[in-house]
Amino acid sequence: MRKVMVLLSVIVAVVATVPVATAHAVRDQPARYADRPDVDAPGTDAPDRDFPDVLDRRGTPNAAEVPDPAQINVFADLGSWHGYGLPGVGDSTDYGAFTGPMYIAQEEPWYLSRAFSRIELTDHETGRRIDLAADHSPEVHAYPAMLAQTYRVDGLVLTLELRFVTSRGALVRARVTDVGDTARTLDVSWTGALLRPGEASAHSAVSLSATTTGVRVDFAKVRDTPGFLTSGTERFDAIHDDPVSTTVHGDSYVTSRRTPLRIAPHTDASLGWVESYTFTETERAEESAALHDALARPDQAVWRSRARWDGYFARALRGVAPPYRRLAVKAIETLVGNWRGAAGQLHYAGVTPSITFRDFAAAYWPWDSFKEAVGVATFAPDLAESVIRAELEHQISADSPTRPQDAGMLPDVVGYNGAAEGSPKWNDRNTKPPLASWAVWHTFEASRDVTFVREVYPKLVAQHDWWYRNRDHDHDGLAEYGATAHPKNGTPQEALRAAAWESGMDNAPRFDRDTGVEVLANTNQSGSRIGYSLNRESVDLNAYLVVEKRYLSRIADVLGEFADARRFDKEADSLTQTIRSHMYDPATGFYYDSALDSSAPLSDLGKGVEGLTPLWAGIATKEQAAAARSALVDPEQFATRIPFPTVPKNSPKFDPTGYWRGTSWLDQLYFGSTALERYGYRADAENLRTRTLDNAEGLTGNAPIRENYNSLTGAGMNATNFSWSAALLLVMLTHTPTVPPWPSPSLGVRPSSS
Repeated sequence: MRKVMVLLSVIVAVVATVPVATAHAVRDQPARYADRPDVDAPGTDAPDRDFPDVLDRRGTPNAAEVPDPAQINVFADLGSWHGYGLPGVGDSTDYGAFTGPMYIAQEEPWYLSRAFSRIELTDHETGRRIDLAADHSPEVHAYPAMLAQTYRVDGLVLTLELRFVTSRGALVRARVTDVGDTARTLDVSWTGALLRPGEASAHSAVSLSATTTGVRVDFAKVRDTPGFLTSGTERFDAIHDDPVSTTVHGDSYVTSRRTPLRIAPHTDASLGWVESYTFTETERAEESAALHDALARPDQAVWRSRARWDGYFARALRGVAPPYRRLAVKAIETLVGNWRGAAGQLHYAGVTPSITFRDFAAAYWPWDSFKEAVGVATFAPDLAESVIRAELEHQISADSPTRPQDAGMLPDVVGYNGAAEGSPKWNDRNTKPPLASWAVWHTFEASRDVTFVREVYPKLVAQHDWWYRNRDHDHDGLAEYGATAHPKNGTPQEALRAAAWESGMDNAPRFDRDTGVEVLANTNQSGSRIGYSLNRESVDLNAYLVVEKRYLSRIADVLGEFADARRFDKEADSLTQTIRSHMYDPATGFYYDSALDSSAPLSDLGKGVEGLTPLWAGIATKEQAAAARSALVDPEQFATRIPFPTVPKNSPKFDPTGYWRGTSWLDQLYFGSTALERYGYRADAENLRTRTLDNAEGLTGNAPIRENYNSLTGAGMNATNFSWSAALLLVMLTHTPTVPPWPSPSLGVRPSSS
């Protein structure tokens, strides 16, 4: 009997009326969960003790270099640029400490220490150290809002809790309880040691020094080591709430509490410290008051953390089927863990693809960000707005001194350092598929913030216009992926590489040289080169542009720009008809890219997952959707163990481990299952989603959400803790409506754009 794990039949998508604590604000009166009356409001143990170990965060680094993927699913929150792990049970060397931290040296993550602040207790009378390893079964848990450890040894109970209280700082609270009948006097100290990067310049960049309140790590300026870039102003600080003294010996230190800790029988005593990682003196000045307030009033800091997470759950878990609540929480934890606060050239908080993958830890990609914004909007709409702003702030403007021809374009990758600062990652050779208006509309549905929509609307229109000015080689209204007139795109090979990146499907077979793909120069009216287009019109790109037009129409309506609204809807209708006639092949019943010279579908190249995008966009007729369904539910094509591989199983180029050559991505599960559902194939959609949840490695366990999956075995692949996978899982689990809410003309009467 098929397992009863149907997602959408039990989901009630009524989230807009739920009180919310957003990323930067908390409610005055925290509510119980809407569907969890058994859970108390913050101030008790909830939500701290709910959903333990949704992610396995145990592990201790042995070297500064972070492997790909990282071995520790670090806990980060509130936009921090550093995160922590837990010691594994049996790894007694690091009992009494939170492992790491991992920190981001502007561009990539590194480990600062095995465990930077390990607390040690010593009996003052006997001089005997309290051996935490004597507890053979300590309680070591990761909760959504904190990491926690409890040790029971020698008549004492030691509890440690770590929470982030600012975008740069974590509060650690230690509580020591005397459970015996005799008063105890304890000496308290903390120990730690640095892990140094192996690279020459970076190796000598870190140094320890004592402070009057604890210990700090300073970073020298390094600009010649890819992945480790510092400005000489970065600092990691450990600041204690009680008077301490610190001694430093090379790469290790000992901090000691100046007075012993005295505890009466059956009572407890508390200790606190904060650890912060900051990039500049300005940041430290801005953080100082909040961090000292957290030390002075830790209960209030804990309450704020609880209230914020309670708000996330109250909004995002309402209506999620019980078997999938932990997965929904994992998705939220993933997105929050990848949240980075404003820093360097990133002037708004955003969400990176993965803190545990070197190349993805500290930069933003447009179509990643727009997918992430839609997911984040389900629980923190104001953070979703910031995610969008973080992309749009780097939009190229008409007054650009070097490339005014690209006005409206969004660079492919932006990060802490711009190209002028020597970033190895910043990339404006190409952009990414257009999903901005889709993201803005669904963020607006969650926030109802008209001011935000008015702010970004001109940028959305400028981006939309750029596609037709710079990526429509023959000016027929069908756009192509391509590349900018960038010096690094100076050869056909490099321009083709950039065009493939622009699609987001980097190494997909449709960009193979043997398919006849070529790069063509685009010029403006004066004959100046403004970029490049491929010699084929991409079906997914043009379907996305239809969706963008639909949402631009709705946004224009909200703003009272009714002429714009009518224009965008009319353009969407026209482009819909063009895609149907130029990109659909009746013989194979599927959508394809079309040839630039003949506007005929390139069906000889074989199917690709991009061909389902017109169904998600509502472009396909009912008859076309029925034909495409046959391929989407066929186990020998797209209905593999993990559905919607980027290349169907029966393709000669299918590789279940190939990046965009046969792996399965959860964004394509979203596009494909939602496409089936919008044409009435609800059972198919539910079946394919459920198959994924059942078969994707670790998805419903405590393993991290992966970048993609082996489509035949379900093995997780590439980056861990991947944001767009988490975002669209959350959208599917909460059944947030995210397709244009109008039928195509063939399915009914098109409503007015209201």
